[in-house]
Amino acid sequence: MDPGIDPEMDTAAASPGADDSGSAAGPGAPRAGRRGGSQRKRRQRSFWRELPILVAVALLLAVIIKTYAIQAFYIPSGSMENTLEINDRVLVNKIVYHLRDIHRGDIVVFNGDGSWDPGLPVPVSGNIFQQFADGFSSMFGFGHPGDILIKRVIGIPGDHVACCDAQGRVTVNGVPLNEQSYLYPGSAPSLSRFDIVVRPGRLWVMGDNRFFSDDSRDHQGDPGGGTIPESAVIGRAFIIIWPPSRWRILPIPSTFTQPALNGSAAAAPPAVGAQSAAGAAVLSARAEPTGQAVPLTLGFAGAVPLTWLQRRVRRRVATRRRPR
Repeated sequence: MDPGIDPEMDTAAASPGADDSGSAAGPGAPRAGRRGGSQRKRRQRSFWRELPILVAVALLLAVIIKTYAIQAFYIPSGSMENTLEINDRVLVNKIVYHLRDIHRGDIVVFNGDGSWDPGLPVPVSGNIFQQFADGFSSMFGFGHPGDILIKRVIGIPGDHVACCDAQGRVTVNGVPLNEQSYLYPGSAPSLSRFDIVVRPGRLWVMGDNRFFSDDSRDHQGDPGGGTIPESAVIGRAFIIIWPPSRWRILPIPSTFTQPALNGSAAAAPPAVGAQSAAGAAVLSARAEPTGQAVPLTLGFAGAVPLTWLQRRVRRRVATRRRPR
């Protein structure tokens, strides 16, 4: 053994260090564990406190989106085939007609009450608060959605719409429409003849499956001569979202972009009265509102970042107010 080192002194010197490290680890570990447990409990309590806020914000956003921006509808009949098939789901843009006028070729969803049903008043959009109340009640199955229909706009105010020219085509302001790109295969532009000038604030609409579509041609004896009021239009169908195999944008066909359509109304063949196809059962192209999955999904998608943001802001404010 090295005579320069006292084993007892070495042992005694080492012992306090071991005791100190043990004492430091002992009391500190429980405190750290208690801090971690309390933080987890605070986070759990914070989650349950913020969950109702998240749900409320999501519901509010869902109502706003559905009422003022975008709504999903499904197609229960075949009178817009093949553009829209039975059980297709479409999104309808409710903002677009606040930014531009309705165009020829647009596929519009509208309320048929009062236009093709003379016994009911013409629908009129209320103020934004009334619209919000109606949208909120409809989220829970209340209210009367009306007779919701979907058609293609053929004539806008001031247009002279007639059928048919020597080739059997529908004309607008004397300009024939080439409709084969969207009509049901084998369908004639019209089997009934008509000749009308669309009055201000009205629209002439037709289905794409002309053999079976109950549209403006079949309501010439109703108020408005078969046209519908622009105020009844809910929005423009712009995309098919379901089923996935049918996903596509719904553009305005090129025949409606002819510059000559905007010219003055030209002479048209005399009207010979509306005649429906013999034996054909015409169908109104209805558009039924879907469930609330789309607006609720969009609402939660918007609510999550908003809730996260307000939580961060609240924490920062609390940190700054905390005494140092």
